[in-house]
Amino acid sequence: MKRGKERMLILNPGGTSTKMAIYEGEKQIVSENVEHPFKEMKNFKTIWEQWDIRMGDVFAWVEKHGWRMEDFDVFIGRCGTGKPSAAGVYEIGEEMVDDFRNERYGSHPSFVGCCMVYELANQYGKPALTADPAHSNEMMYIATFSGHPAIERIASFHVLNHKAISRRLAADLGKAYDDINIIIAHVGGGITVGAHQHGKVIDVNCGLEGDGPFSPVRTGALPVGGLIKLCYSGKYTEQEMHNQCNVSGGVSAYLGTSNGKDIEARIQNGDQYAKNVIDAMIFQISKEIGARAVVLRGHVDAIALTGGLAKWERVVSGIRKWVQHIAPIYVYPGEDELEALTESVLRYLRGEVELMQY
Repeated sequence: MKRGKERMLILNPGGTSTKMAIYEGEKQIVSENVEHPFKEMKNFKTIWEQWDIRMGDVFAWVEKHGWRMEDFDVFIGRCGTGKPSAAGVYEIGEEMVDDFRNERYGSHPSFVGCCMVYELANQYGKPALTADPAHSNEMMYIATFSGHPAIERIASFHVLNHKAISRRLAADLGKAYDDINIIIAHVGGGITVGAHQHGKVIDVNCGLEGDGPFSPVRTGALPVGGLIKLCYSGKYTEQEMHNQCNVSGGVSAYLGTSNGKDIEARIQNGDQYAKNVIDAMIFQISKEIGARAVVLRGHVDAIALTGGLAKWERVVSGIRKWVQHIAPIYVYPGEDELEALTESVLRYLRGEVELMQY
């Protein structure tokens, strides 16, 4: 088979579903978000207890579309958080799988996906690959200081989409990614804003917990004094505080929902408080973009807005009003992690980049 035309199975697990796709080179054969039975999933205490159901659904989905596991040349999985590494294409090996299985750097359904890909690759004698893991760390050393030696600022962000959009933006500018300075703002359920300098993300907020703007469901950075009082108020357990910050914070905490269509309808019907909340989120996102402009010393070729909120005109136009003086703004609504994974792996298969070691 011609190099770069390999048949690839791509897996990207979420909380109660798994996005699956089959590609032949750049051509997408089929793609689907497969929902796992909620009645069954809710009974599992850990993501690892879901293994048999998820693996069974993968085999059933592949067979439904007339394929066999033996047909694939490459198995690809979205990578979760592991030890800090550079962005790039990685072979999924024993060390990475061991870190995921033991949850040394956190827990996420994508861990199961990478381990499933690893098992399939071993079983069928094919390579298991991933790209641009969420723990990719290219930050300047001084950007890792938080203000207290017990807490390090880490790079945990939407690396996959940041890198894919960076390459797309560079192409639209008629330049190479390694030759430009750009700001990528991924605005969705989580919000991460990165300063990309000559192909590296030298500064970015950790969108996973307590850094940067508040989002539809996350609090972002909070005043430390108030947060400490809340933690020791006796009202919440540690897990409940994590949920407050990462699952039910941000816009949803203020308005009781994170649904953009519902919120826009409320604003159109005269709900001034709802408008104020969204304006505040836009303001914080814009300030984060401004901070990244400082990191790049004002030399910014372009700003890109991507992610789910980039489909909401109110958010896009609001950010534009605050930051359009910095650089031209490009909008790439939504995100396609399966396509981004495929694009990155194809760059390796075609010999354009080297395979990274975890």
